[in-house]
Amino acid sequence: MSLKTPLILVLIASTALAGCTVGPDYRPATATELGVPASYSVEADQAAQADLTRWWASFDDPMLGQLVEQARTSNLDIAQAVARLRQAREGLVQARADLLPSLSGSAGYSRSFDLSGSSTITLPDGTVTTISRGSGDSFSLGLDTSYQVGLFGEVRRTVEASGAQYAASGFDYATVLTSIQAEVARNYILARLYQAQLDNARASLAIQDDNLEIAGFRVQAGLVSSLDAEQARSARAQTAANIPTIEANYNAAVSRLGVLTGQAPGALKPQLAAIRPIPRGPENIAVGIPADTLRQRPDVRAAERNLAAATAQIGVAEAQLYPSLGISGNINANSNVLGEIFDSITGGLFAGLTQAIFNGGRLRSQVRSQEAAAEASFAAYKQTVLVALEDVENAAVALGAARERERQFAIALDAANNSALLSRLQYRSGLTDFTTLNTNEAALLSARNGLTAARADQANALVQLYLALGGGWDATTVPTAPETE
Repeated sequence: MSLKTPLILVLIASTALAGCTVGPDYRPATATELGVPASYSVEADQAAQADLTRWWASFDDPMLGQLVEQARTSNLDIAQAVARLRQAREGLVQARADLLPSLSGSAGYSRSFDLSGSSTITLPDGTVTTISRGSGDSFSLGLDTSYQVGLFGEVRRTVEASGAQYAASGFDYATVLTSIQAEVARNYILARLYQAQLDNARASLAIQDDNLEIAGFRVQAGLVSSLDAEQARSARAQTAANIPTIEANYNAAVSRLGVLTGQAPGALKPQLAAIRPIPRGPENIAVGIPADTLRQRPDVRAAERNLAAATAQIGVAEAQLYPSLGISGNINANSNVLGEIFDSITGGLFAGLTQAIFNGGRLRSQVRSQEAAAEASFAAYKQTVLVALEDVENAAVALGAARERERQFAIALDAANNSALLSRLQYRSGLTDFTTLNTNEAALLSARNGLTAARADQANALVQLYLALGGGWDATTVPTAPETE
């Protein structure tokens, strides 16, 4: 048997053992294990979901669509999520690199001098120098390699965990993306709501100015006491006092939109100055069944991938209990003449096994720790699933409630408008007192604001339902990091 035979046997044995991977294999949890019902417990259209990738287009508001698209490319929270996704991709690249041997090269040059028979001379300028009677050059090249075989799958489990973490980071990015899109829509709706409230307040203020003038005329004519004029003045001042608060709220919403789109707070004020109505979405939206939501929600899918990564880490920890095989080798070439450097090549190859014998239970504790981490990841996954279903049901109920409130406030507004008109005519004719007029005018303003708020609540509930269903990204793909330039 030659000297190469034992080494060949070691390599063959290591290759065979490398197919052994310890630790549990990941198995996706079933709907029963996650507590997912077959249908929702609230009234909802459980027909198959439509394409929710660009849900904001259903509001038919070009300005809203422009702001959402601008946030997608310029929002800084999204930029941070993209950077984290790129970081996770590089972690996967580094983990995969451990599946391959590492190589390193070296090159050297040296020159030696023989000073035993040297002599010294004095140069014309008086400098003393030494002249060597013999010298030599030496050239060397080297190549070193090392490889951790991973007999029990620790390297493959690490790659498996890194791959799952990369996918989870992709879904985390999608979660940030959908959240920012919804926040843009909500603040846009708020901006239009405050514009409508300002319009209501100013319209009411104009009427109250007219009432104050009429009350003053009636007081001067001796038809009523000064109480009417004071009540009219008080009502007008209270309405006027609300306007600065509404203006401040409007400014906050527009400023927030600026920041959400990666701009200065006041950047969008000129674009949003023109008054536009609160956007209205479709009357009906199919929510599908709970299983559809779980496939569509990026946060649920991120939680599932985190569980897969935690499961793979159990195998990484468990492999530390078993022998580890490392292989290393080197090739060297040396010569005194550069052209003859490859005439003499030497090399060596080494394979070694290491096995932990005593570590005070640390390695087994690491296995138990990873098992506990996997259990926590499963609990987090299940919690995310249940919260996702809760979000859908709450948003569906809120949407239905807002629609009913809008219907009732529309009736209230019609009645309040008629009452205020009649009271105004009667007060002018002296058939009613100012208290009745003031009460009806206040009811009219309240009904206007109530209808406006109900419309905004309906739009917000629809946005919340789209977000709860996981809309705003392409759920048929796993988001990946963009290539760097």
